[in-house]
Order: sequence, then structure tokens, then C-alpha cells
Amino acid sequence: MKNKGFSCLAEALKTAEIPFMEDEPMALHTTFRVGGEAPVFIEPRSEEEAVAAAKYCRQYEKPVFYLGRGSNLLVSDDPLPLAVLHLGKSYNRLCLTAPGEITAQSGALLTDLCRMARDEGLSGLEFAYGIPGSVGGGVYMNAGAYGGELKDVVTTVRYLDEEGNLRQASGEELAFSYRHSMFSGRQCLILSAVFRLHPGKKEEISARMEDYMERRRSKQPLEYGSAGSTFKRPEGAYASALIDQCGLKGYTVGCARVSEKHAGFVINRGGATCAQIKAVMAHVTKTVKEQTGFQLEPEVRFLP
Repeated sequence: MKNKGFSCLAEALKTAEIPFMEDEPMALHTTFRVGGEAPVFIEPRSEEEAVAAAKYCRQYEKPVFYLGRGSNLLVSDDPLPLAVLHLGKSYNRLCLTAPGEITAQSGALLTDLCRMARDEGLSGLEFAYGIPGSVGGGVYMNAGAYGGELKDVVTTVRYLDEEGNLRQASGEELAFSYRHSMFSGRQCLILSAVFRLHPGKKEEISARMEDYMERRRSKQPLEYGSAGSTFKRPEGAYASALIDQCGLKGYTVGCARVSEKHAGFVINRGGATCAQIKAVMAHVTKTVKEQTGFQLEPEVRFLP
């Protein structure tokens, strides 16, 4: 291990037989395809392992970042000074727990959740088909598209709070708003969520899902690494329209560029660094402010 300061944590995880990797490149675990190495990259297979891993991080006083799909994240090029706890394909169970109700572990992909809902003849999640994130990440930021948001369908969330207590929140407690939830800015580990849907015809559900997916393919640069929409929608305007208005499509620093296909996306054309992507974002923010008066805020999260 390059960062010896994490060796005690690694030994504890090894003794507890919780899967982890040392010096794992974060570029392999983010849709931007950039990021330095995490000294300890933990992949729990169960809620018990996730809770235990978080406990060990607190016990050894090591900062930890909770990672899902990494689809709304820009990670520093430098080695990370923290552990990463990844709830992904080893923690992605979906199950029908009541009529019209699906419970999803936080590592499940939103796209897989949408497919299960369709197969069960349940409607309400069509808008999320193609959102490139996990259930946990989607709940954290109240992901949405095409007029729908997860707040419309999430009823209950099970999570681990900052002190290591298992808790459950529902209804207004979740404090959903635009790209925000009660978890925003907090160090909570989202473990699972319950989705309340309504009956629908499979053929109609499938048609809506494919329509949304085709819109994404035709309008978004899905062939490149990105974090989806790079900036939040400012009140009274659209980020992509403002960026286009300022003539910034195609603006490039190194291998990072404002997409010509959709101005709201900063893309990695292959080999971009975090520094290059940040430089593009900074130029876009400055130019839009100077030319339009609107202050763009990043939708993408930064680590560290």
C-alpha cells in the first residue's frame, strides 16, 4: 500500500473478510473516467458488511467517501487522502416487497430498477430510464429528467447516519427539492430505498422508456465520458441554452471540451484530467456570468 496511514484499516477489513482493494484508480469507477487512486476501496456485499466497514473507518479515524455509480462525480487527479466505500454491483438487489412497491439496495442501477418496474407492469419510473446512476446516488441528489424526479416515487430510505446508527426516513423527512435531499452535504450511507409505483400496461411503459432513451441518444454525447449535466438549471433559464448563447460549444482545454452536441455537458474526449475539466468549467462559469449575468453552479460533485 502506497499510503501506509491506511494499513490498520486495511488489516481490520481483511480480518473481517470484507472485500477491498488497495491503491485503486478512481478513473475506473467514475463516468468521467478520471481520478487518482484510493488507498482503500471497499466493496461490501451486504448491509452488515457496509455497516461494519463504515464502523472501521470511524474507529481508525479515516475519512471515507460513499460511492455509487460515480456518475455525478469529478475526482482529483492526485491520490486520495480517504477511503472509498463503494456500493455497486455487489450490493444491487431489487425485490418486489408489496403490491406496487419495489425495494432497491442503493448499489442497484436506476436503469435496472426501471426495467424491473416495467417487467412487473408498474409505472412511474419511466423518466429515470437511462439516468446513468445508482439508486443511492439518485436518492442523494433527487435525480430527475423529463419532468419526473425520484421524490415522486421514493417513500422510505434506510441509511446509516454520521454516528453509525441505522435509521429510516420517509415522507417530508426526506426533504426532497431540486437536486437536493436530506442527505445532501451530509456523511450518511444510503443503504436502500422503497419505491411506490402504480399499475400500468407493460407495452405503454416500455414505449415511454424507449422514447426517453431515444431522446437521450439523439441529444446527449453518450459516447464520451461525462457526469451528465455539468451545471444546475439556474432559476429562469437553462444552463445549456446560456452556454450555447455565449458561443462556448466546442470550448476545449486539453482533452476536456464543452460538447458540441449538448452544451450542458463537459466531456472527456479521452485522456482528460480533472484539472482540464475544472478549467473548462471555470471558463464557462466566468463567461456566462460576464455575458448574461447568470451564475452557474456545478451539478457535479468534487472529490476531495
